[in-house]
Amino acid sequence: MQNPQKGFYYHYKHDPQGSVNNYAYEVVAIGKSSEVETEKFVIYRPIRESEYYENGKYYGVRPLEMFMDKNFEKDGKIIPERFQKITDEKVISELIKIRDEMYK
Repeated sequence: MQNPQKGFYYHYKHDPQGSVNNYAYEVVAIGKSSEVETEKFVIYRPIRESEYYENGKYYGVRPLEMFMDKNFEKDGKIIPERFQKITDEKVISELIKIRDEMYK
């Protein structure tokens, strides 16, 4: 399984009609378990305010396999990708501004 590239991603819950940063995340690194050598994790930070992440104080960690999940079922619906890389330069530029404000 390939590692995701660093950059910005939308979670499948992202609402395109909502704010540009709803369910937006930045992949910052790939980590490896010191206990189980084959376990890899995606380390990311939210680009949205969230009590779960205490509004920018904590990074998220998700197993690589789960992050890269494709064609999984959720509430009877097939989801093509759990996270989708953002490639639109205008959106990326907006997310960078939000990130820089959140993580200064």
